[in-house]
Amino acid sequence: MAPGSTGRARSRRRPAVDPPGTSGARRRLTVVTDSPPGASETDLGRTRRARKIGRVLTETHPDAHCELDHSNALELAVATILSAQCTDKKVNEVTPKLFARYPSAAAYAGADRAEMEELIRPTGFYRNKTDSLLKLGQALLDRYDGQVPGRLVDLVTLPGIGRKTANVILGNAFDVPGITVDTHFQRLVHRWRLTTETDPVKIEHAVGALYPKRDWTMLSHRIIFHGRRVCHARKPACGACTLAKLCPSYGTGPTDPAAAAKLLKGPRARDLAVAAGVDPELVPAQAIAAEVP
Repeated sequence: MAPGSTGRARSRRRPAVDPPGTSGARRRLTVVTDSPPGASETDLGRTRRARKIGRVLTETHPDAHCELDHSNALELAVATILSAQCTDKKVNEVTPKLFARYPSAAAYAGADRAEMEELIRPTGFYRNKTDSLLKLGQALLDRYDGQVPGRLVDLVTLPGIGRKTANVILGNAFDVPGITVDTHFQRLVHRWRLTTETDPVKIEHAVGALYPKRDWTMLSHRIIFHGRRVCHARKPACGACTLAKLCPSYGTGPTDPAAAAKLLKGPRARDLAVAAGVDPELVPAQAIAAEVP
């Protein structure tokens, strides 16, 4: 199968042109296959397909949201810093005690390093993360009266906060639309051939141009949800995916519904199977209980 082939190409037959000097009585039939999604696609065609993907994701993941528990911008900033190389589930197990112990920027700035390290140790890289949190608290005190700013240009100057983290904060704490380009987002937009860019900032701009700005934050959540639950890095659940007809990379993972259904993850795994037209009983109980990466 050629790279990018969907494995589901439709075919239609038409008469071949008779070679010179031959009779039409021996006319042959040739097979003409439709191009897979994304092949020789115009900019307009890509935009239309991207919008369709967005609509399907809205129906597929009605529960999409920021999976880091928080009640304000500071808590979200802290949780996002802790989420580096760590699952959101583990971060959410750690942050209740952390937020109670450090309710303000001043509390982080004046925190005891050893105490904080012990609190966040389960998230990994706890020494570096502690350093970022201490410096974040001090920077907020020195430059923003202890408040998390609501502008990208300000957020990216803070310790531990890059553009990805800034967009998470803006979109979820300030209702400012932003695209979060994490590893899941990058993998999926490349599989869908929405962009060939590899730099996260260029990916953000390229994909953002395909969608209305008002949709950026929720689009990011839905794509990340889909990447965590369906379109996995090593073995995507192609045969149980609602985007199969729109995906140029269909066939990267198993296309057999029974095999694909076993790859779905999360408490709504069986709902995801139903949405893709797959028997939900094919989804094993362990898939429903599996930790979402």
